[in-house]
Amino acid sequence: RMRCEQDLNQYIKDAEENGSEGAFMMIDMDDFQNINEGLGHHYGDMLLKSIAHNLVRVSGIENNCYRISGDEFAVIVHGEAYKELSRICKDLREIFNRPWFLKDEDYYCTMSMGVACFPTDGNNIDELTRKANIALSTAKKKGKNCAEFYNEKVEDTSFYRLDLEQNMRRATLNSCNEFEVYYQPIIEIGPEKNVCCGAEALVRWNSTELGFIPPNDFIPLAEYLGLINPIGEHVLYEAVKRCKYWNDCGYPNYKVNVNISVIQLLQPDFVAKVKKILDRTHIQPKNVTLEVTESLAINDMNRMKAVLGKLKALGVGVALDDFGTGYSSLNHIRQMPIDVIKIDRCFVENLSEDEFAEAFVKMVSELAKTIGVAVCVEGVEERKQLEVLSHMNVKMVQGYYYGKPMPVKEFELAYLK
Repeated sequence: RMRCEQDLNQYIKDAEENGSEGAFMMIDMDDFQNINEGLGHHYGDMLLKSIAHNLVRVSGIENNCYRISGDEFAVIVHGEAYKELSRICKDLREIFNRPWFLKDEDYYCTMSMGVACFPTDGNNIDELTRKANIALSTAKKKGKNCAEFYNEKVEDTSFYRLDLEQNMRRATLNSCNEFEVYYQPIIEIGPEKNVCCGAEALVRWNSTELGFIPPNDFIPLAEYLGLINPIGEHVLYEAVKRCKYWNDCGYPNYKVNVNISVIQLLQPDFVAKVKKILDRTHIQPKNVTLEVTESLAINDMNRMKAVLGKLKALGVGVALDDFGTGYSSLNHIRQMPIDVIKIDRCFVENLSEDEFAEAFVKMVSELAKTIGVAVCVEGVEERKQLEVLSHMNVKMVQGYYYGKPMPVKEFELAYLK
């Protein structure tokens, strides 16, 4: 970090004197802690060395790559290399499009990158670092392996993020009462009629200070800050408690699905926490299904199989969410101890017109039947989509056709009669 600051300071002076330009890039690994916690710090160190080795091989930045903190790197582009800034950005992103070979397996670890240019965006280290960090935050919000240049219009959002962080910390300290659980009905397809068989629990934040915050705004921040653990535990308990109420009100087979974050699943006491909630609510474990995303599940297959196996030993179900959107092969669903495959909504949008989408859903549903796994299709919004699915081995659907995520009282008015 010290060497980076020394060099950057000199390059800024050179640029001002010569009328030239340069760029300061901050690169942060996406979900690097999963590698550290899943494989151990030894393999995390090996990955950092591999990343460093690849960075210095990019033409134009060979002598200006720096590791400035645990999983954060910086790159300075100056002189003639600045004319090739677009190519350098592309080359850096290409490095992380490929898997990293660790512990005899391939693992995906992507990066997010923020870029600030000098002297246009700033002529001192502090200002450039701050603006590169703002661009980095914007990149992280847009998904994996994104690069963003500083935009002064975006700077206003950093103050919004600070407000979110402060209010989120306060809300979690206050028993997470501001985080409400909404429920989207899950419908079981039958030969005669389709009936509700439960719901997926989805967290919503109704902040006393900021109002209703969209999930896409606060969930990534909660994961980044580690606050997803208390929030997730709160949602799990509230959803399981409510499902037990439904079971006692004449719907003994109603189930509740709860999304589990990678941060939660990697906690050493997570299984114990799930058991405590099951014991406390006295629910039948079979009426609880925990959803994990496809990308999470394949990142460390051995560890995931072990953790999911312990959860299934408690009697709860396991669903593989967003299937079809990640890097996995169909072979993964045979390896994992799962009960339900949830096919992502992107395969349903044009189901009646898209031959590939229809073939994909049909193939997965037939494979699921062979290995004894149920299929749930998300994103059903139209009758014609439902008609296509009714001729496949699809057991469950959910989507706006039957209802959006709704407050618990609204759900019970519609589906507990």
